[in-house]
Amino acid sequence: MIALLLVSVVSSLFFYVEAFKSGMKAKVWAAAGFVIGPFLLPMFTISRHVAMRKAVGFNNLYLRA
Repeated sequence: MIALLLVSVVSSLFFYVEAFKSGMKAKVWAAAGFVIGPFLLPMFTISRHVAMRKAVGFNNLYLRA
């Protein structure tokens, strides 16, 4: 039980920091990370990609260094 709680807290912190770095709603992703845990990672990755594409544009080239 303690391990499950620890995984939820670590996932919540991870998604909060990553959403904040990506310019997304950090509190929403932290709450979802606490409830769902590490199973949220594929949805978070897709949402981050979509948010980046909306900000940059779909027909523009974006190079990450």
